[in-house]
Amino acid sequence: MQLAKPIAKYFAADRGNANAVAECFTENGVVVDENHTHTGRDAIRRWKESATKKYNYTSQPIASEQQDDKTVVTTRLTGDFPGSPIDVRYVFQLDGDRIASLEIRS
Repeated sequence: MQLAKPIAKYFAADRGNANAVAECFTENGVVVDENHTHTGRDAIRRWKESATKKYNYTSQPIASEQQDDKTVVTTRLTGDFPGSPIDVRYVFQLDGDRIASLEIRS
Protein backbone atom coordinates (compact mmCIF):
# COMPACT_ATOMS: atom_id res chain seq x y z
CA MET A 1 0.00 0.00 0.00
CA GLN A 2 1.32 3.42 -0.94
CA LEU A 3 1.02 5.92 1.94
CA ALA A 4 2.01 9.58 1.88
CA LYS A 5 5.51 10.02 3.29
CA PRO A 6 4.45 11.71 6.57
CA ILE A 7 1.92 8.92 7.22
CA ALA A 8 4.38 6.15 6.38
CA LYS A 9 6.91 7.85 8.67
CA TYR A 10 4.31 7.94 11.47
CA PHE A 11 3.60 4.21 11.26
CA ALA A 12 7.33 3.42 11.19
CA ALA A 13 7.89 5.62 14.28
CA ASP A 14 4.83 4.15 16.04
CA ARG A 15 6.77 0.96 16.64
CA GLY A 16 8.07 2.45 19.86
CA ASN A 17 9.79 5.83 19.65
CA ALA A 18 7.71 8.62 21.20
CA ASN A 19 10.16 11.32 20.09
CA ALA A 20 10.06 10.10 16.48
CA VAL A 21 6.24 10.02 16.59
CA ALA A 22 6.10 13.62 17.88
CA GLU A 23 8.48 14.77 15.14
CA CYS A 24 6.02 13.55 12.49
CA PHE A 25 3.69 16.39 13.50
CA THR A 26 3.69 20.13 12.93
CA GLU A 27 4.74 22.22 15.93
CA ASN A 28 1.06 22.70 16.89
CA GLY A 29 -0.13 19.31 15.66
CA VAL A 30 -3.16 17.68 17.27
CA VAL A 31 -3.94 14.08 18.20
CA VAL A 32 -7.43 13.02 19.31
CA ASP A 33 -7.47 9.56 20.88
CA GLU A 34 -9.83 7.96 23.40
CA ASN A 35 -11.81 11.25 23.66
CA HIS A 36 -8.70 13.23 24.68
CA THR A 37 -7.04 15.97 22.63
CA HIS A 38 -3.26 16.37 22.70
CA THR A 39 -1.94 19.59 21.15
CA GLY A 40 1.70 20.30 20.32
CA ARG A 41 4.71 18.01 19.99
CA ASP A 42 5.37 17.81 23.74
CA ALA A 43 1.79 16.71 24.45
CA ILE A 44 1.91 14.24 21.56
CA ARG A 45 5.19 12.81 22.90
CA ARG A 46 3.61 12.34 26.36
CA TRP A 47 0.52 10.73 24.77
CA LYS A 48 2.66 8.25 22.86
CA GLU A 49 4.80 7.45 25.93
CA SER A 50 1.65 6.82 27.98
CA ALA A 51 0.07 4.62 25.29
CA THR A 52 3.28 2.59 25.00
CA LYS A 53 3.37 2.02 28.77
CA LYS A 54 -0.35 1.20 28.92
CA TYR A 55 -0.52 -1.19 25.96
CA ASN A 56 1.85 -3.47 24.09
CA TYR A 57 0.60 -3.43 20.49
CA THR A 58 1.50 -3.52 16.83
CA SER A 59 -0.28 -1.62 14.08
CA GLN A 60 -0.59 -2.75 10.48
CA PRO A 61 -2.20 -0.46 7.89
CA ILE A 62 -4.61 -2.51 5.78
CA ALA A 63 -6.47 0.12 3.70
CA SER A 64 -6.24 3.80 2.79
CA GLU A 65 -8.66 6.26 1.20
CA GLN A 66 -8.93 10.00 0.60
CA GLN A 67 -11.89 11.87 2.08
CA ASP A 68 -11.75 15.52 1.04
CA ASP A 69 -8.49 16.89 2.49
CA LYS A 70 -7.97 13.94 4.87
CA THR A 71 -6.44 10.51 4.49
CA VAL A 72 -8.20 7.70 6.33
CA VAL A 73 -6.01 4.68 7.05
CA THR A 74 -7.67 1.56 8.42
CA THR A 75 -5.21 -0.20 10.67
CA ARG A 76 -5.32 -3.55 12.43
CA LEU A 77 -4.16 -3.19 16.05
CA THR A 78 -3.04 -6.35 17.78
CA GLY A 79 -1.87 -6.40 21.37
CA ASP A 80 -2.56 -6.92 25.04
CA PHE A 81 -5.75 -4.90 25.28
CA PRO A 82 -9.42 -5.92 25.49
CA GLY A 83 -10.92 -6.86 22.12
CA SER A 84 -7.59 -7.42 20.36
CA PRO A 85 -7.25 -7.48 17.42
CA ILE A 86 -9.36 -4.54 16.28
CA ASP A 87 -9.52 -2.42 13.15
CA VAL A 88 -9.10 1.28 13.85
CA ARG A 89 -9.41 4.26 11.53
CA TYR A 90 -6.61 6.83 11.64
CA VAL A 91 -7.80 10.11 10.11
CA PHE A 92 -4.80 12.20 9.06
CA GLN A 93 -4.69 15.78 7.85
CA LEU A 94 -1.33 16.78 6.42
CA ASP A 95 0.46 20.11 6.26
CA GLY A 96 3.31 19.76 3.79
CA ASP A 97 5.66 17.03 4.97
CA ARG A 98 4.16 16.82 8.48
CA ILE A 99 0.92 15.75 10.12
CA ALA A 100 -1.31 18.62 11.23
CA SER A 101 -3.90 16.40 12.89
CA LEU A 102 -4.65 12.78 13.65
CA GLU A 103 -7.93 11.44 14.97
CA ILE A 104 -7.97 7.79 16.01
CA ARG A 105 -11.44 6.23 15.75
CA SER A 106 -12.38 2.73 16.82
